[in-house]
Amino acid sequence: MSKRIQLFVGLVLMMFLIPYKASAMHIMEGFLQPGWAISWGALTIPFVVLGIFSIKKTISLNPRLKILLAMAGAFVFVLSALKLPSVTGSCSHPTGVGFGAILFGPTAMAVIGVIVLLFQALLLAHGGLTTLGANTFSMAVVGPFVAYGVYKLVQKFKGPQWLGVFLAASLGDLSTYVTTSIQLALAFPSEVGGIAASLTKFMSIFAVTQIPLAISEGILTVIIFNALASYGKSELQDLKLLTKEA
Repeated sequence: MSKRIQLFVGLVLMMFLIPYKASAMHIMEGFLQPGWAISWGALTIPFVVLGIFSIKKTISLNPRLKILLAMAGAFVFVLSALKLPSVTGSCSHPTGVGFGAILFGPTAMAVIGVIVLLFQALLLAHGGLTTLGANTFSMAVVGPFVAYGVYKLVQKFKGPQWLGVFLAASLGDLSTYVTTSIQLALAFPSEVGGIAASLTKFMSIFAVTQIPLAISEGILTVIIFNALASYGKSELQDLKLLTKEA
């Protein structure tokens, strides 16, 4: 695929992802009970700490990668700010975490994710401070780990790199919403059927918007990765994502 065609497809996808007016959020401020809000926050903290050490090590070995790290953060910020109405108290949107997880590993994305979600909560009223832990865990912990694992699995079986990038971005996105559905189901079990019935309901509603968004994010991530491979080969080689021959 030529660079012009890739750029055109990328612009079309970005237009597709531009949201209509919506009042929904990741999981919005005050929507979770205090116990759940504190629990998800506590569960997230170790991953953020590991991510800080991971980023520090990466930057100390190669300071040039700061720009690429900032690019990964900007990618997450822009995509995750594009929101579409979905389950009450939440929303559907791309996450962008697969791209950064492939480049820097999953724990680094926990740090980027919590920063992005904090800025969105404070500046865009997207998400919230009380739900910061829950949103970070779903989008910046589970999503990146799934994306990274899928990418490595495709590489292990000698699959093409574009396929690994596509599946990593798409499944990382979907896993975020599976986790969000679990979080909501635990907090709001159905009176008839309990947690299982509630989980089925939340996942069914999310699937309507999230499956096409995940596919679109996968395609867009492949385009961005290919562009980076063309214009930033040295950085990808430093990250051992491209060989010298490639």
